[in-house]
Amino acid sequence: MATTETNLDIDRLAKQLWALGDPVRLQILQILPTEPTCHNACNVSKIAERIGLSQPSASHHLRILRQAGIIVCEKKCRDRIYWIDLEAAAEVKAELGEILS
Repeated sequence: MATTETNLDIDRLAKQLWALGDPVRLQILQILPTEPTCHNACNVSKIAERIGLSQPSASHHLRILRQAGIIVCEKKCRDRIYWIDLEAAAEVKAELGEILS
């Protein structure tokens, strides 16, 4: 039987994979930067426009990715900007690799 710590890791990974398993959220990840700079900042309006979503729909998808720990947001440059958490993405990739190997 697996330990509680392992179960928590698997539960977290399952939540992250569920968040990644949506085509719209994958499109969002394709356009998000990997660092929080004003130069390449992506806010809800920009994301919604580039993907063809309403702002509430974009916010919903961003919330799911944020709650799964895959993206980060911060108030910066007059707006709330979003970017990919590269460390979290690498952990998802490594943990999935461990399960599949």
